[in-house]
Amino acid sequence: MRESLVVIGLVALALGLRSARVALPRKLGALTFLIAGYAAFYFITGSWWLGFLGVIPWFLLPWIELLTRIRRMRLPMENRLRHRQVPDPSFFPNAPEAAMGMEEAGFEHVDDCGWEWAGMQQFFQIYWHPEERAEASVCLCEQGEVAFAFMAITSRDADGRILRTTNFPFSPTLKCSPNVRWNHVPCERNCFHQILEDHHEFLERIGVSRESLRVPDPEGIESSIEAEMQDQIRHNLEAGIIRPTAESRHFEYSVRGLFFLWGQFIKDMVRLC
Repeated sequence: MRESLVVIGLVALALGLRSARVALPRKLGALTFLIAGYAAFYFITGSWWLGFLGVIPWFLLPWIELLTRIRRMRLPMENRLRHRQVPDPSFFPNAPEAAMGMEEAGFEHVDDCGWEWAGMQQFFQIYWHPEERAEASVCLCEQGEVAFAFMAITSRDADGRILRTTNFPFSPTLKCSPNVRWNHVPCERNCFHQILEDHHEFLERIGVSRESLRVPDPEGIESSIEAEMQDQIRHNLEAGIIRPTAESRHFEYSVRGLFFLWGQFIKDMVRLC
């Protein structure tokens, strides 16, 4: 009974840590889940090295979703943004504050639009700033009962490179195109002014001056988002992460792509921001 209570206590502690708003306790929560698995097998077998077998199931959990929902997903080869009304902000914490922060920083609103990817709704509030030579967006994602929001600031240099700073909370589900440079900041960093400062530091760190950036065309921001997605799909087709379906209008994840996603899931399980 004592051993059972120890394992139950560790799982309860891990759940509590994973629900924290700060990154460090969430990381400790992931470690506590592993300790709970180790302790369970150690108490059952009485062997410290067999206890490590209890850690393995936590890393295999993503395969349940990979071999069921994701393996059956069919995603469109070509997707188009459509003008959409922004959903109720109460479902997306920090989204109204992010939009207000963009306007306070001098960014002007361009449009509200969105698209759908295999049941996941994505809504964009798009802004631009000619002096900053940057685009900014608040993205609201909704799938089933799960909803979250994140921000992104994008600059484009004379060579066509896309330079982006974002607090997107998960690892990418597709490989990034070679011409895209990402600067991920912690997801709890939800103040736009702070993310804009992070973007300035990112540009300085990689040696890109503001004068070398292109001034965005507000009329072409939506088409540039669509073109970037097409480049990413083409890159992942060439890398073997995805493959066309029989009708060629959609794509699905290949076996290699499922293993790629598994690696991304493991990163998120451990990192979680």
